[in-house]
Amino acid sequence: MQKTPQEDPAMAKDWIACLTYKSVATASPGASDLQTLVSKARARNRSLGITGMLAFEKDCFFQTLEGPPAQLDLLWSAIRQDTRHNHIEVLSEHVVTSRLFSDWDLLMDERFLDAPMVASPTPPAVADHIARIVVLALDGDDTGLNALIASFADNGWTGDAVVTLLIEPAARALGDAWMADQCSALELTIALSMLQLAGHALRYAPASETIRKSRYSILLATAPGESHMLGTSMLADQFTDAGWQVEMAFPESEQALLNQLGAQQPDAMDIGLSDALPRRHALIKLRSAIEHSRLAAIGRPTILSVGGRLFSEAAASAASVGADYARKGIAGSAIPIAELVRQNRKRQA
Repeated sequence: MQKTPQEDPAMAKDWIACLTYKSVATASPGASDLQTLVSKARARNRSLGITGMLAFEKDCFFQTLEGPPAQLDLLWSAIRQDTRHNHIEVLSEHVVTSRLFSDWDLLMDERFLDAPMVASPTPPAVADHIARIVVLALDGDDTGLNALIASFADNGWTGDAVVTLLIEPAARALGDAWMADQCSALELTIALSMLQLAGHALRYAPASETIRKSRYSILLATAPGESHMLGTSMLADQFTDAGWQVEMAFPESEQALLNQLGAQQPDAMDIGLSDALPRRHALIKLRSAIEHSRLAAIGRPTILSVGGRLFSEAAASAASVGADYARKGIAGSAIPIAELVRQNRKRQA
């Protein structure tokens, strides 16, 4: 029988346990009560190496926690005995190779914080590059955009660096522009397509010989009905460069996604949300797609990963959806997913 991370100390050292639950407050806390709760929880989480998020709305708590299995067990035991809530329901419990909330000892929905947390500021020079990319994309200047992206490569930028530092932030900036009514939905879609095409010439860090020889297969799909395909398209370039057998899908419905998964039976499937817009409303459908994908792949278990702006920013509503891996970006995703596939194949052997 395969050991769990809790039973195997070596495995527990490398894997991260994740638990998501909801519960009902026994008394309605005020803003100061929530501040106190979060302050104490952060100190406790920091001492245990636990990260995660907490949301509170309509007298209900919703929390995702992640960390070393043994420490998470200790914390979970204390949470269950806390008299400030009851009707505790575990929504998901699994292990992954990396954290979704690595930057936060506890991320609280910013509506309940006097001073919401913000990400580290972008260096001015990089911010200028991003702004220029956004202008070129919105102006429909494909020649200028392609030349600019190519110039970064000529000046020593790696493909991973261009994607992580420039293209992905530019996509988010375009999404912000649309939400601020600074561009139309059509202009946003065209601009994202231009970013996608400009990024096709990039080359990523070479994969190890182990990955190339293993000939892993992956189905790269947008979430059912998702209109933005920048991330999925650029992932195809990355995984192809890494030696994977790549298939792509842009399903309009969950059933269409399940049909393609069942027909291809890949080692892994990545489901991408928009890299420009948060898409918080899509979480319920995404969770359903993942649950049903596991049933469709029951004959040959498939590693399931998810991505998009929602996960890259580790927003409070980007809670666990039951995937094996939640990528924070496009660059470098092939490596952790390959390791999950390797371990999955080992379990099936």
